Amino acid sequence: MTALHWLTAAEASRAFAAKTLSPVELVRALLARIDALDPKLHAFIRLDAQGAMDAARAAEAEISQGRIRGPLHGVPVGVKDIIDVATLPTTCHSQVLVNNVAKTDAVVIQKLRQAGAIIMGKLSTHEFAIGGPSFDLPFPPARNPWNPDYHPGGSSSGSGAGVCAGLFPVALGSDTGGSVRNPASACGIVGLKPTYGLVSRRGVFPLSFTLDHVGPLTRTVADNALMLDAIAGHDPADPGSKATQARYFGRTLDRGVRDLRIGFVRHFHETDMPAHPEVTAGLEDVARILQAEGAEVRTVTLPSLTEFSGINRVILCSEAWSIHAPWLRERPGEYGQLSRRRLLPGAFMTAGDYVGAQRRRLELIAAVEDTLRDFDVLLCASSMDPSSRMDDPEETARTYPRQARSPFNVTGHPALAMMAGLSSGGLPVSVQFVGRYFEDATVLRVAAAYERATPWHQKRPPIG
Repeated sequence: MTALHWLTAAEASRAFAAKTLSPVELVRALLARIDALDPKLHAFIRLDAQGAMDAARAAEAEISQGRIRGPLHGVPVGVKDIIDVATLPTTCHSQVLVNNVAKTDAVVIQKLRQAGAIIMGKLSTHEFAIGGPSFDLPFPPARNPWNPDYHPGGSSSGSGAGVCAGLFPVALGSDTGGSVRNPASACGIVGLKPTYGLVSRRGVFPLSFTLDHVGPLTRTVADNALMLDAIAGHDPADPGSKATQARYFGRTLDRGVRDLRIGFVRHFHETDMPAHPEVTAGLEDVARILQAEGAEVRTVTLPSLTEFSGINRVILCSEAWSIHAPWLRERPGEYGQLSRRRLLPGAFMTAGDYVGAQRRRLELIAAVEDTLRDFDVLLCASSMDPSSRMDDPEETARTYPRQARSPFNVTGHPALAMMAGLSSGGLPVSVQFVGRYFEDATVLRVAAAYERATPWHQKRPPIG
């Protein structure tokens, strides 16, 4: 039998229904694993052990009465600490908000509770989802389960580390320039940035109003679809939310890719930002496998990665400054050094810079849309390098921006990152799949086909 801490959400749900496992047994096993491993990994800022056990008992009682709310009923979930959970602090991993206790649940937490999920606690992040990995904050940074000397990606660092290490089967993160997909890439799990507007951000501390997304991190594609089913939906109180009929995101996971056209954006990692050779080899292997599975894979060209990244930076810095300016003026010493360094450029952005970036953004969106008229999904790099050491800030500063995730925050298209192999150093390398607006199900379908054809989702970090 699979060790309880490695059960997927789908497996746990089936075991609950069959009465071979209870939510209380699962939560107890996970709490024991957290107690053993989290002192090395620092995935949690605030573990809510009592709240999780109370919710597990309630879920177990409902199951015994034949009341099962859905496939996440009784499933433990970790939550990035920029997302409000009522009665728990939302600190954003910062001294600025260290005593900020949430009065109500964020919409995504409301939806997870309605689905019967169990909230395990609040997880490490880069400060305000931008400043990290850092050692000058109230809480230590999360570490990579494949090797705790290396960083786990960010800013949803605790979400990635915890899912990867088997501390919980699924987690929520946020993604403004790649912050769900970066930990998915570094930790070798599945991270989806849904279509912009598909998932409410209400109750989530903002970084950039027009770039922010909330998305799931999981060990399998099927679990990712289950999470998206639970959290998606129109929220009229979120100005970015869209009314859409998109739902049942796992409905096509078993269809394969035989009828799909996939555009391979090679220039991102070949010429725009030359990738580590093992990353390049992994991407070519992904293309070969999808072709063998019956997909048509052809090379496509988008605007340069440098231009996408520049537009993302202008918009992010401008919008983040509008949020943080009062605190940065009044309480700058309460921010970590990296956060201050990354937020302060927004003070020097002009209205012309911001408007010009938004105008060019529309042209970049049009370019991606034009390509997606001829292709169902795009294939491209996520990270250009494996993770770097936590004690090597120069190498982290060099490699961290070497990525192809921010283009799809600029455009808002759904984008998923997942493991595509292990480097010679034993660290994950990754691939990214991108789809049409609100066709997140097709992105998940391609990811599921690749997952079935490869062994990577069965690999476990050597941490225990």
